[in-house]
Amino acid sequence: MLTVTSVNVNGLRAAAKKGFVEWLADTSADVLCLQEVRAEAGQLPEAVRAPEGWFVTHAPAAAKGRAGVSLYSRREPDAVRIGFGSSEFDGSGRYVEADLPGVTIASLYLPSGEVGTDRQDEKVRFMGEFLAHLKDLRVRAAADGREVLVVGDWNIAHQQADLKNWRSNAKSSGFLPEERDWLTRVFDPADGGYVDVVRSLHPDVTGPYTWWSYRGRAFDNDSGWRIDLHVSTPTLADKAVKGFVERAATHGERWSDHAPVTVVYDL
Repeated sequence: MLTVTSVNVNGLRAAAKKGFVEWLADTSADVLCLQEVRAEAGQLPEAVRAPEGWFVTHAPAAAKGRAGVSLYSRREPDAVRIGFGSSEFDGSGRYVEADLPGVTIASLYLPSGEVGTDRQDEKVRFMGEFLAHLKDLRVRAAADGREVLVVGDWNIAHQQADLKNWRSNAKSSGFLPEERDWLTRVFDPADGGYVDVVRSLHPDVTGPYTWWSYRGRAFDNDSGWRIDLHVSTPTLADKAVKGFVERAATHGERWSDHAPVTVVYDL
């Protein structure tokens, strides 16, 4: 069995003070991917920078206090790569991938965007480059007899079932038609060739949501979005036996505005 967990920690230093350290000690994950770390390795407490029993790669952004992804593995990876060959984005702390036996696993933090701003333009450019990378990665991995799993904060809700208030967000970044169409391309067998693993395990449910705004009572009302995804090659998706969101019991017990998303793969 291979258990993989992904979570946007909304600042790892802050999360470490709110319960992430205790969660990390209890997790059964074999691989853990973090997004929005927002710190360089030297700024992190030892308990999360290099915890015992884990091999860790931190990929901070060149812009201090922004983005940042990390990948933790119980087994030492055969190889680790930061970025995906983009002159614009490889220093932005948004992507790291590691080769483990039979599978390449990556942690992704796709830009969030904001309609009518440069941030949305940045997101569109990232999406264009990243889809090309996904296709190339799938082909290269297949040639090596490997599967691919890209987990993380994709910052797009694909379907109406992926967010509570979809009508009021039809013109919001994260649910724009062009963003949803891009994800459709990722999941098109004739194009990107990947599978939304949790949706394949739970095809007829609303959610399960992975992010709830800190504003108002979004968490208590379960007014969330499902934007944290496990995206894999089809053969690996077929081996997923269980997928779930580790939603906190109460608002006060949260250590991020996102919840961990875990999938167990029977390899």
